[in-house]
Amino acid sequence: MYPGQTRQQNTYNGGQYAPPQGPPPQGFAPPPGPPPSGYGAPPPGPPPRSYGPPSGPPPNVQMQQQAYNSHQGQYSFQDPRNGQHTTFDRPQAPPPQQTQVIGNGYSYQYSQCNGRRKALIIGINYIGTKNQLRGCINDANAMCKFLIDRFGYKKEDIVMLTDDQREMVKVPTRANIIRACQWLVSEARPNDSLVFHFSGHGGTQKNLDGSEESGFDSTIVPVDFEAAGQIIDDQLHDLLVRPLPPGARLTAFFDSCHSGSALDLPFVYSTKGVIKEPNMLKAVGSSGLSAVMSYAQGNIGGVVSSLSDAFTKVSRGGSHNREQEIARNFSPADVIMISGSKDEQTSADSTEFGVATGAMSYSFINVMASQPVQSYISLLNNMRAALSGKYSQKPQLSASHPIDVNLQFIM
Repeated sequence: MYPGQTRQQNTYNGGQYAPPQGPPPQGFAPPPGPPPSGYGAPPPGPPPRSYGPPSGPPPNVQMQQQAYNSHQGQYSFQDPRNGQHTTFDRPQAPPPQQTQVIGNGYSYQYSQCNGRRKALIIGINYIGTKNQLRGCINDANAMCKFLIDRFGYKKEDIVMLTDDQREMVKVPTRANIIRACQWLVSEARPNDSLVFHFSGHGGTQKNLDGSEESGFDSTIVPVDFEAAGQIIDDQLHDLLVRPLPPGARLTAFFDSCHSGSALDLPFVYSTKGVIKEPNMLKAVGSSGLSAVMSYAQGNIGGVVSSLSDAFTKVSRGGSHNREQEIARNFSPADVIMISGSKDEQTSADSTEFGVATGAMSYSFINVMASQPVQSYISLLNNMRAALSGKYSQKPQLSASHPIDVNLQFIM
């Protein structure tokens, strides 16, 4: 049971619903009619939760500072595809505290990640179905342990939803996922650090509101998707990103297929640390190119200046759809997403050292455990290197606002 949620007496195999028979086909649409009894509509607001002020610096800040102080060298990355070496400097820390301003009234604030911490971790194996996965519950358990051991999260502040549970409140149904998302972001404040982790099936379905240039929405697949439907990227953005105030951090992990834009974040980064989102660059033209060049040169001031021009151009001269897209997806909060694959790729259910696991979850934990001090750009490259040669998928890094990829990764 998670805070603020009343206990349900139904059990997973208690006759309320049958396990799904596999992931939905491409273009799957939610079925007509209400879900079966026992799955009422999500509550109108987040469950209540009150917090007192932290008693002192949270453990994760102390751990991160100690690790940072002990790291004096550089990262050397060798691309396994062509043998080229890239050197990353010691990460910059901490992130700037002042509000960052870019064009046309857009502003955002980095989180110092020294406030309260909460996490929602979801692992779905789709037990008993023809397309059962093996490693997703293991991913959830591994991430929970990692957050507690390495980042100082408290077990009582972590909600786990897995489909091996018998208490219905702990099963990752669509309604339970939505309720838990509302709990995660409720009462968020600047410098809080929130974590969302999903390991399970992901898919796509036809976009109905014209908000996706590809014509498709990315989805995550709850255990009861056949009755209750999937959760699309627009809904995840509204649940997890939109409620956050400036300076609140959400770090989201999606170890699922077609997850590159699972939160519809507008800034996507290449392994060289440049913005590669084609829609954004297409809309802003030369200003977007200037921003890319500034990133390549390590000039964050040039990035801010170029993006100010870019946003002004798009807002004044862009299409109506583009204006809506920026207004919908930009956030003043500090949202970072690491996904297991591009939108068009699948994510592997793999085995590492005899244990079933999601490839992305394994690579993240393995990279951070072996070298706790990572910049955003070194983390992305090292995760890709860990998977290269064994898997075709490429982890993606995206954000709700422009980020300095040389800052130390914290959460």
